[in-house]
Amino acid sequence: MLHSSGERDPRTLPKAHLHLHFTGSMRPSTLLELADKYGVHLPDALSGAEPPKLRATDERGWFRFQRLYDIARSCLREPEDIQRLVREAAQEDLRDGSRWLEIQVDPTSYAPRLGGLTPALEIILDAVATTSRDTGLGIRLLVAANRMKHPLDARTLARLAVRYRDRGIVGFGLSNDERRGFARDFDRAFTIAREGGLLAAPHGGELSGPSSVRDCLDDLRAGRIGHGVRAAEDPWLLARLAERQVTCEVCPASNVALGVYDKAADVPLRALWDAGVPVALGADDPLLFGSRLAAQYELVRREHGFSDAELAELARQSVRGASMPQGVRDEILADIDAWLAAEPG
Repeated sequence: MLHSSGERDPRTLPKAHLHLHFTGSMRPSTLLELADKYGVHLPDALSGAEPPKLRATDERGWFRFQRLYDIARSCLREPEDIQRLVREAAQEDLRDGSRWLEIQVDPTSYAPRLGGLTPALEIILDAVATTSRDTGLGIRLLVAANRMKHPLDARTLARLAVRYRDRGIVGFGLSNDERRGFARDFDRAFTIAREGGLLAAPHGGELSGPSSVRDCLDDLRAGRIGHGVRAAEDPWLLARLAERQVTCEVCPASNVALGVYDKAADVPLRALWDAGVPVALGADDPLLFGSRLAAQYELVRREHGFSDAELAELARQSVRGASMPQGVRDEILADIDAWLAAEPG
């Protein structure tokens, strides 16, 4: 992408990526190859070169989005498929200037094909460790429960995540349609995770309004929020997020693709920024939404008028919100300063 002489390239801006889903990180070309390998029939929405047309603001739209995701996930069947997915996700992130990736997965979904829940998680963790070593990208894992499943399943996952904490698991999440079930149903799972030293990072404030963000704070004691953009509708809630410095993982392209906002300019990024809420830009599911990490920074510059200095601060906020060692954090923050100090163009 060409930049005017007065602008620095967001791809070279050092940053952390805190909101990327496992299957959703896949390259479209890889999905086509794996589908061919296993004889999986892909619907037109997944077999074209373009990202599918999605709107998930109604029940039917969300069901369609989940169905596409499930079909893509069914193409990951062997340990080498998992290895390939993680390696390619890391390569894409590195190309976009990412220096640290926290990728989110529900190992339950892969368990039937990979020999059970624990073996599936171990295969994923092995892929993460190998890829991190081979590419130099810092990679950690967030284990996410599915709010469409029983809260007891979430507790099982939380215990498993804590048990493998020393293998690179840093957080515990809660994903899928936040309009279903209550956050408080999962409070026990999150207590297990937090007491085991994991960051609580549930999804909230995407398809549901500010109340879902409040529930994440009150019932799950979230240290980070997946999305969180709908908090902009409640000034008191914004003030609370800012006071606690709870990072919101904002995914602008995904918000528009799913119909949360009609256009990129409507994503209330400035409202969060002006209120002092830390923001980490994320790509969410590039396979379905068509754009990766650096593109989110491009979008924010184009649609919200963020200057290079403001983009650098967004990158700093992503780094501060990450579960990385302090030495790594200091190094990346210094490199962000160097990016901003360099001549543009």
